[in-house]
Amino acid sequence: MGLFNKKQIFYKTPAEIEIMREAAQIVSRTLGILAAEIKPGVTPLFLDKIAEEYIRTQNAIPGFLGLYDFPNTLCISINEQVVHGIPTNEPLKEGDIISVDCGSYFEGYYGDHAYTFEVGEVTPEVKKLLEVTKECLQIGIEQTRIGNRIGDIGFHIQQHAEKHGYGVVRDLVGHGLGKTMHEEPQVPNYGRRGTGKQILEGLTIAIEPMINLGTERVVQADDNWTIVTYDGKPSAHFEHDVAVVNGQPQVLSTFKYIEEALKSKK
Repeated sequence: MGLFNKKQIFYKTPAEIEIMREAAQIVSRTLGILAAEIKPGVTPLFLDKIAEEYIRTQNAIPGFLGLYDFPNTLCISINEQVVHGIPTNEPLKEGDIISVDCGSYFEGYYGDHAYTFEVGEVTPEVKKLLEVTKECLQIGIEQTRIGNRIGDIGFHIQQHAEKHGYGVVRDLVGHGLGKTMHEEPQVPNYGRRGTGKQILEGLTIAIEPMINLGTERVVQADDNWTIVTYDGKPSAHFEHDVAVVNGQPQVLSTFKYIEEALKSKK
């Protein structure tokens, strides 16, 4: 989820980072469970119910449900929907892509984590978009180290995406994460090297490239939540929670559970 409330930067202690790691891992395990269920004919609301039930079994509560009055546990964004899609009873179709963004609130801290899934077989063009967007996430993570600035993250993500001819969303950004879902600093997926806040020990951020097959321009749908591409072309979204530990990026969330589930489906 990429809405934003402006606050000062709160650097975290090692103990706080460990709690945040578990909050993130709860979301990771949730996404792994959902990965096994995503197929043509399944409805987003069915996935939403599974996610809420699992998160509550982990001594956590859904991080998005009720946040800014959002009505569900998951943001589910399909095809041209970029982020903040509200789950519906409309079944998924062969060839769709579905971005599942999930949050948890555990022992006073948030986890926030997203993955874009293929529904059945997708076109090679769309498959490439997903691959490049995931690469953008890893490139951004690698820049999250002492000696760099926030602008270095966005610069390298933007360079990689635009090299492939894709649009980098400007209207939504990654963000700091901690006791609230959206903290300082904002973490754009574009920018200039050497600009923005210095990256310091204990920084905790959600890096979330939102990359479009066509234009970077987006509009808000009539539900006042869902963000869609201006040209109606597909969009991909991947997100990890990252902490700076001993000067280096440490990823608190993981795609491991998703990858295991997808492998077992083949």
